Amino acid sequence: MAAKKGKKSAKKGAKKGKSAARKPAKKKAAKKKRTPNAAFMRPMTPDAALGAVVGSSPIPRTEITKKLWQYIKRNGLQDAKERRMINADDKLKAVFNGKGKVSMFEMTKLVNKHMK
Repeated sequence: MAAKKGKKSAKKGAKKGKSAARKPAKKKAAKKKRTPNAAFMRPMTPDAALGAVVGSSPIPRTEITKKLWQYIKRNGLQDAKERRMINADDKLKAVFNGKGKVSMFEMTKLVNKHMK
């Protein structure tokens, strides 16, 4: 048994020697700025119902979503208890196909139907 202990200590010593011989890590190349997807940046024309909320001029989908959220926040339409739900007013009911309450995830799906 004494011989086995000696082998273990020899192995530990060998491991220490290996770690000291490691090469330094290579430096990563500088990150490039991510380019936006062209499909999201293409100007889309909102129909009359959505145009009443975000404006009728052609703007990208990302801007439509931002303006929609500005409208929701400004008018206090986000549900107080369940924050992911949006309570629709008269203008938004036309966009949300007559629904009074819509989740924020369902909102984007419904809004996409009102863009050309």
